[in-house]
Amino acid sequence: MTISNDDDTDAPKTGRKEKGLRVFLIGFMGCGKSHWGRLLSEKLQIPFFDLDEKLAEKEDNSVVEIFEQQGEEYFRLLEKDVLHLLTENHENFVMACGGGTACFYNNIDYMKSKGVTVWINCSVDCLHQRLMKERGQRPLIKDLSENALRSYIVKKYSDRKIFYQQAAVILQDDEVTLEQITQKIFHA
Repeated sequence: MTISNDDDTDAPKTGRKEKGLRVFLIGFMGCGKSHWGRLLSEKLQIPFFDLDEKLAEKEDNSVVEIFEQQGEEYFRLLEKDVLHLLTENHENFVMACGGGTACFYNNIDYMKSKGVTVWINCSVDCLHQRLMKERGQRPLIKDLSENALRSYIVKKYSDRKIFYQQAAVILQDDEVTLEQITQKIFHA
């Protein structure tokens, strides 16, 4: 994984007084963090990082294989380390965090101290519909039936909500717009 320092000359002209802009998108798997992260980084003209992609790149292995071969504890420690490396080495970025990133090793407090945290909060129905299509690429749900998946979402969402709610920006809608995200970030 290549990690380099950002140059302020590429920083967006946002009117913010801070030196850099770090945006951490958090929320349950399937809520759209990667989708919105790419669009937001393009709009703000700052780098985009998908934390799961960076983990896979660092390990030269897929997230599914890391989970299967090393287990969740190893994955969560790796996730924390890569989160810190990327954050400490870049002043400007939009990062799509994994669904559980905010819930382990005080990562939510770390992210809040280093940038703007944004929770993309989708309904259980919306998440269920999206995740039914993506089960094979997601290690925690790949073997679940449709009913088991709904139960999993309800339980995990309930467990993780306490962490997600700590975000500086909370987007309640299943239908989020890029303009909403941008406006709320700069008013956080």
